[in-house]
Amino acid sequence: MDFIIDDPLREKEFRQILTKIQQAKNGETVDQMKELGLAYKINWGASIISLREIASQYEPNHLLALKLWNKQWRETMILAAMLDVPKEVTEEQMDYWTKSLETAEIAEVLSTYLWAKTKYAFVKSLEWCRGKKHLVRFTGLHLMGRLALIEKSAIDELFEPFFDVLSPLAKDPILKQVFYRSFILLGMKSKTMNEQAIYFAEDLKSLDSEDSYVLADLILTELTSEYVQESFVKNT
Repeated sequence: MDFIIDDPLREKEFRQILTKIQQAKNGETVDQMKELGLAYKINWGASIISLREIASQYEPNHLLALKLWNKQWRETMILAAMLDVPKEVTEEQMDYWTKSLETAEIAEVLSTYLWAKTKYAFVKSLEWCRGKKHLVRFTGLHLMGRLALIEKSAIDELFEPFFDVLSPLAKDPILKQVFYRSFILLGMKSKTMNEQAIYFAEDLKSLDSEDSYVLADLILTELTSEYVQESFVKNT
């Protein structure tokens, strides 16, 4: 990763943000997260709403984002995603941050606030879907769904390669929820993508996996529903 020279202003902002995070702490939220299995080295329990408010007080800055990420608090990692500058993000940074993930919450935050806005989004999403670590694959799937949601004007051909890498992920019960949510978004991008997604889901039933069979049923119920099909008529 490139070395960036520190400067007094970013250090001042960094220190201010640490103080504001601690002022937004919520012990009950921390306890609830622990019960859900969300473990962090340091977690002040600040809500996403509070963190958005903190982020709104600062101009996005790549150096500031790197400093926040390196602190490794739950809140500083979330703010790093909110305050980084997408055009300054490198592939190396995306790989390093994603491969070091320890919770699905931060994976979703990164995909939503930062990764989906970078020029490497499609390449990395596809690459991570082939990853070995659970949270890398999780991030790849989540980012795919995010791109399908926000890149409505993107050509369908950009999304077609995902059908070549998704079958193994459909067999993983741990990925069932994120697979379902993201695949539904993929299948709702356009009428053409809907048809391809339905065909793919039907093919999932032929796999030697009960998990993929159940997942395929859920997907087909949603993507063939009257509500989804009518949405394409309204958008034409």
